[in-house]
Amino acid sequence: MASNNPGRPNFPGRPAASPFGAAPPQAANPFLPSPPVVRPDASGPRPPSNPAYPSTVPFPATGSESFRPAAQGRFNSPYAPPIGPPPTQVPPTSNYLQRFPTPQFPTTIQTTTVSGRPTGPPSFAPPPQTNEPTPIQPSYVASAAVPNFRPPPQAPSIPMVTTTQGYRTTPQVSPSPYFGRPISYAPPPPPMGVAGQHSRDSLQHPMSGPPVGNLQGLVEDFSSLSLGTVPGSLDPGLDFKALPRPLEGDVEPTSLSGSYPFNCHPRYLRLTTSGMPNSQSLVLRWHLPLGAVVCPLAESPEGEEVPIVNFASTGIIRCRRCRSYVNPYVTFSEGGRKWRCNICALLNDVPGDYFAHLDVNNRRVDMDQRPELTQGSVEFVAPTEYMVRPPMPPLYFFLIDVSVSAVRSGMLEVVAETIKSCLDNLLGFPRTQIGFITFDSTIHFYNMKSSLTQPQMMVVSDVEDIFLPLPDDLLVNLSESKTVVETFLDSLPGMFQDNTNVESAFGPALKAAFMVMNQLGGKLLIFQNTLPSLGVGRLRLRGDDPRIYGTDKEHLVRIADDAFYKQTAADLTKYQIAVNVYAFSDKYTDIASLGTLAKYTGGQVYYYPNFQIAVHKEKLKHELARDLTRETAWEAVMRIRCGKGVRFTSYHGNFMLRSTDLMALPAVDCDKAFAMQLCLEETLLTTQTVYFQVALLYTSSSGERRIRVHTAAVPVVNDLGEMYRQADTGAVVSLLCRLAIEKSLSSKLEDARSFILLRVVKALREYRNLYAVQHRLAGRLIYPDSLKYLPLYTLALCKSTPLRGGFSDAELDDRCAVGSTMMTLPVKKLLMLLYPSLLRVDEYLSKLPPRLTDLKEIGGRLPLTIDSLDSRGLYVYDDGFRFVIWIGKMVSPDISRSFNVDFTADPSKANLPLGDNEITKRLMSLLNKLRESDPSYYQLCHFVWQGQQPREGFYLLTNLLEDQMGATSSYADWIVQIHRQVQQNA
Repeated sequence: MASNNPGRPNFPGRPAASPFGAAPPQAANPFLPSPPVVRPDASGPRPPSNPAYPSTVPFPATGSESFRPAAQGRFNSPYAPPIGPPPTQVPPTSNYLQRFPTPQFPTTIQTTTVSGRPTGPPSFAPPPQTNEPTPIQPSYVASAAVPNFRPPPQAPSIPMVTTTQGYRTTPQVSPSPYFGRPISYAPPPPPMGVAGQHSRDSLQHPMSGPPVGNLQGLVEDFSSLSLGTVPGSLDPGLDFKALPRPLEGDVEPTSLSGSYPFNCHPRYLRLTTSGMPNSQSLVLRWHLPLGAVVCPLAESPEGEEVPIVNFASTGIIRCRRCRSYVNPYVTFSEGGRKWRCNICALLNDVPGDYFAHLDVNNRRVDMDQRPELTQGSVEFVAPTEYMVRPPMPPLYFFLIDVSVSAVRSGMLEVVAETIKSCLDNLLGFPRTQIGFITFDSTIHFYNMKSSLTQPQMMVVSDVEDIFLPLPDDLLVNLSESKTVVETFLDSLPGMFQDNTNVESAFGPALKAAFMVMNQLGGKLLIFQNTLPSLGVGRLRLRGDDPRIYGTDKEHLVRIADDAFYKQTAADLTKYQIAVNVYAFSDKYTDIASLGTLAKYTGGQVYYYPNFQIAVHKEKLKHELARDLTRETAWEAVMRIRCGKGVRFTSYHGNFMLRSTDLMALPAVDCDKAFAMQLCLEETLLTTQTVYFQVALLYTSSSGERRIRVHTAAVPVVNDLGEMYRQADTGAVVSLLCRLAIEKSLSSKLEDARSFILLRVVKALREYRNLYAVQHRLAGRLIYPDSLKYLPLYTLALCKSTPLRGGFSDAELDDRCAVGSTMMTLPVKKLLMLLYPSLLRVDEYLSKLPPRLTDLKEIGGRLPLTIDSLDSRGLYVYDDGFRFVIWIGKMVSPDISRSFNVDFTADPSKANLPLGDNEITKRLMSLLNKLRESDPSYYQLCHFVWQGQQPREGFYLLTNLLEDQMGATSSYADWIVQIHRQVQQNA
């Protein structure tokens, strides 16, 4: 997935005194809201206003303060010294509006309580001391002093000094943009609260400065990071440990579960925001992608299986106009004889066989017995009118490269062994069809009729004019010819063990496979080890040219080199043939061209660079077996409908668009997701709710035509802030990822990365403008809590294999293969790939019992930074596609003996065989448990020990995305970069 880059440093550039010696830091969460503290003894009335004060009071502001509602037990915090009773102070005797040419600023923020009209916040007495003080999350602010600034009357000194990693950060006052402009309006005293307490609007942070009407008392409903750079310093003034990190993984949105309980589960349908904008102006100010991510066959949550409904003679209930399916959001009227479509509002007749009376609440009396009226996801059995032809049987056809490189690498042996082991578990028994073609410079067909005792091989050497020698016997029923098929698979590796042919007639072999399959359709599995060199579809060894990077021709190496592949993919889709490509090679294979076949047929690409049977055998066996045995929807089409005024405009993923909104999917499974963007057709939406309905029409492996329907409803909002509060980071990142990868296929990589950054900057700038008047925002990057991980995920996206760097940062085939995979991944799997898991497991291996029942026993995930690595520990890095086991030099002797690691020898020459002992058994049990949690791919295991170069840098250090590596930004630098761009023209 990554490549070794000799021209790039193997260690992060972010300075660290002892990178391998520090214990892993605990990530702090600065986003926990806390209520303001009210003085417990504030029972008397507020003092009367002082007539000696002038009626015109200026509004001094502190633009870079980091205001946060004070946490309970604020003044019991170990981070702040105890505060004594406030001393009595009087107003200054000098002119209140006098300018001081040389102001003296205190080292800490101070406020003053005076008799008369209050000009500062109410003073607070500390609450009673408790044995368990509640810690607070400090906010870090640094700002320069401003000359010619007159401080307001001030109160007792309340120091707030926080220390982190050896430096002190003291909040200071920053200049007010309104200085020197006296205001002719003096705000009245805030109203009294109950029992003599101050009202909510008057409650302020003890160091927030004097009140300005009700604006100063607004509760901040956003999250923020304080940044305060000191002039001439490279320190961003940012607490690195307090940066938000998704250490809990993907969290599916549940904000609408109470308002819309009939919505389908988020793993089937996720919107980028659950607040649909009511106008075009809101859409233009949203800036992030507006759309949805759909995974129609996602594995259902435990205990929530999708119900199957068979209407039999009644026929499926659908709207006459928009053709939507009946769902929990339709309404019945006229005693149950009519139902109103929730998508287009048309009043439809209820068929007589479907009629039921209504109760006093206008609910059908049989609603509890109707899953389609109570479940957001349902599957209808389709009648014959939904069939263009009789349902096809599941068909598996294998196109296998048998050139010399395929034989010597061991690929042919593993493929034959795995297919044979899965014959009993192939879908659709006893209707399953199967067939084989092998090829090198010639094409080999196999007759496997059940009447034969062993298969017959027929060789066609004329690759320019391909034909089928036995058109009717190249596909056989597996249940009838199983013995012949097993005999063929047993003999296949030996048939070509002495083959020395280095050529590949892949294009002609692909045409032959199409000629065999076009009557039934099915799944075509291609095993390709050599660059196609003969006949139609032959490819050039174009490789990767460093001279084209940064030019307008850069993207050409990332798209198909021959139009043959896209045209063939269109033909395959037309005849319901899906293609999965398994590519194995230690040389350039042109994944950009081969992947086109999977892209337009609903398939996927599996890439095994430099395949070696000793290393990759288990990975290939697992992934091929899952491909052959997972539940699959055949000859499918999918459409997503939405309410009036909303329309989907673009679709992203692996499919062929048959019409403006109908996606053709010859085969689809639970590991495939699709994204789409939407827009408003009308200037202003007049409805209060927008409904979405996904319908997948497919043939099941049992030969039944079915329609899987997912329905969801979202509210229409007229507030941009509400759109951001209802945002779904996972869906936003998933859609943004697909848009960026597609952009890299038509422009430079730098343009794709800039596209991501610009979207995020514009969105955060727009969000900042919502609060720029009511709150002090200088020196702070603010964002909605729902998008607190968006900057990190976008950084990970820019550092991902398809988009990072340039010529020397990733192999071309790696870029194309990973990019093709990311275009199909569901949200949870994609986020795992972007921000992998890092676990410390040495304590578990040494102390806990050998049987692991819950992964939570191991401990929490760690930030992806070199500071998380301790030379005394053992860590597991998991991105969903591979494991990296990192072993520190000072790991306990028991563990080092278990792995036979000799750190006294040269690390580059050391080996790491797994011993047969209790510790290694626990480690293997842990890895298997992680694999079982998501079986879609098999994580290949790479062992790395501290100091082993270049292996350590290649597998782990370059993937610690929070650190600076080469020309890439660290997480802290990325936040600063976003903050600076957000502030421009804000």
